[in-house]
Amino acid sequence: MYEPTQLRTFLAVAQTLSFTQAARRLGVRQSTVSQHVRRLEEATGRPLFSRDTHSVELTEDGEAMLGFARAILQAHERAAAWFGGTRLRGRLRFGASEDFVTTRLPEILESFRREHPEVDLELTVELSGTLQARLAAGRLDLILAKRRGEEGEDSEGRLVWQDALIWIGAPGLRVEPDRPVPLILFPPPGITRARALESLQAQGRAWRIACTSSSLSANVAAARAGLGVMAHTRGLVPEGLVPVPARAGLPELGEVGFVLLRGRRGGATQEAADALAEAILAGGDRLHRPR
Repeated sequence: MYEPTQLRTFLAVAQTLSFTQAARRLGVRQSTVSQHVRRLEEATGRPLFSRDTHSVELTEDGEAMLGFARAILQAHERAAAWFGGTRLRGRLRFGASEDFVTTRLPEILESFRREHPEVDLELTVELSGTLQARLAAGRLDLILAKRRGEEGEDSEGRLVWQDALIWIGAPGLRVEPDRPVPLILFPPPGITRARALESLQAQGRAWRIACTSSSLSANVAAARAGLGVMAHTRGLVPEGLVPVPARAGLPELGEVGFVLLRGRRGGATQEAADALAEAILAGGDRLHRPR
């Protein structure tokens, strides 16, 4: 009743909230994406998206379809692997950005391990810039990392989702317009660090560093203590922190994308990397929802 190709297209649109971005991820035309969504909506008899010229949002039935689509695709892939006689093996070195420490990524990895028990999965959690350097050096096989949101469709990697960067801090924290902005930052080569400093410099706003740590937990603790503000992805705001009010006058930070990048190893490692990449893409909407 529900075609796997149409379900994959549905998930791509649901995760990017963009027919254009979904087409780029899938490597098809936007008209094909629209056709797949239309046919799936005809099969369900329900609208799955509410859309206009400016935005795309899931309907209540679309939210329900997320879980069904993932379950159907996972069952389809298990059946194909069983009857195809293929079992993934080998060592897979996977790197994930610090941003996903508090998301439901562990659930996706746990499911992958259950389905592919003969794959030795090694996880590295680091800053996106560090992960990209390790991937380029051949020390990782697949990474889930940030890239600047303005990078276009010709950029490397498969887009999992894209979101706005915002300023966050402790509830009640006041940022005085006539005093330097107290910043909580990741060390170089952090993408959010670079974006925060660039935007403040462009605005001509004074700033000072209140805390620097490569640990997301440490930076969040500093923010909760009211030491300063930090640039963070809107869909991943940690518990106990809130967006800084517009009256603080802080500059816009733009968007950031989260992409999957593969290494250059072939054979069994490449097959395992491809399978994990597909699992992450299928569950991408869970990466910006709390556990």
